[in-house]
Amino acid sequence: MTAQIDPFYAISVSGLAHRLKAEGRSIIHMEFGQPSTGAPRAAIAVAHQVLDTDGMGYWESGPLKHRIARHYLETYGVKISPAQLILTCGASPALVLALAATFKPGDRVVTARPGYVAYRNSLKALNLVPVEVACGPEVRFQMTAAALAAVEPAPAGLILASPANPTGTIIAEAELAAIAQVCRERGIRIISDEIYHGLSYGEPTRSMLEFEPNAIIINSFSKYFSMAAWRLGWLLVPREEAERARAYMGALFLTPPSLSQHAALAAMDCREELEGHIEVYRTNRSLLLQALPALGLDAIAPPDGAFYIYARVGHLTDDSLAFCEELLRATGVATAPGVDFDPVEGRRFIRMSFAVSTSEIEEALRRLKPWFQARAAERRALETVTS
Repeated sequence: MTAQIDPFYAISVSGLAHRLKAEGRSIIHMEFGQPSTGAPRAAIAVAHQVLDTDGMGYWESGPLKHRIARHYLETYGVKISPAQLILTCGASPALVLALAATFKPGDRVVTARPGYVAYRNSLKALNLVPVEVACGPEVRFQMTAAALAAVEPAPAGLILASPANPTGTIIAEAELAAIAQVCRERGIRIISDEIYHGLSYGEPTRSMLEFEPNAIIINSFSKYFSMAAWRLGWLLVPREEAERARAYMGALFLTPPSLSQHAALAAMDCREELEGHIEVYRTNRSLLLQALPALGLDAIAPPDGAFYIYARVGHLTDDSLAFCEELLRATGVATAPGVDFDPVEGRRFIRMSFAVSTSEIEEALRRLKPWFQARAAERRALETVTS
């Protein structure tokens, strides 16, 4: 039977934003988790050179896989073999590969709620069963070892993300170790989505590989490396599972774009430029955290990493999709409805991406302030009339 999956509602909001822009409206895009900056300059230069000299074709870059393996040793102190890496057409195909190659139809896989919409939808599309565990502000909207241990019967798998989407929260080292221990004891396979690694505003992010060598890791060049449109990611699997995962990759997707692989190899050594992006995000994050409480948005997940603000708007609406559309039409600021990430409580939340320029954040706040003030006043007036 064909699985029924929900749409990604942020896409419809973005579609409306682009239609309004075509009509001449000034739009600030804070609805998607994509850097507004392009690929590093050296990566673009390499791409130009390759376009001029290489006909390209189906290819998986050995040098890039070796460079990624070196990254794991330098960043996490974990030694891996390049043979464990499968280069993919972004993190989304890596997720599909990980699920398809690891689980069988009907297997139950745990995710945190709120969580990235593609986890739920990909599980359903592959005839797996998503088990969403409610993770509220008391646990910083993140999975815990205690919550995982309480899931009965034991699930076949766990999808974990730290930093998380939509909240940006990071799981502490001790909790990651505890989650890994619960998974070992209960026979739960871990898929760790580490696409936001490198984007943190305090302590560095830790890889699940540091706590569970058999964890399956997903990552991408889309976020930290600012290469979302190049569609390049990777899947890291235990050595004994690499042949199976590679067979799935070849059957479903062939290889990722050759041009992107050439550019990504150069991007991995553009740290100074990329760290400059993080300083912009840090400034943007600070501006939003200072300004939003004055707009009545004081229930905010702590954005330890990534580039999101996940804010409760339950005092103004219980329909976050309609709210985001109304906000966009009135102000030109595009945001993502929380219902994408949490089909239960997300009706009362919105997500804002601050991976834009600081001038855009400042302009967005200038537009948002009077609109939120007016909306709150209308709500108070309505409550007075109905009380």
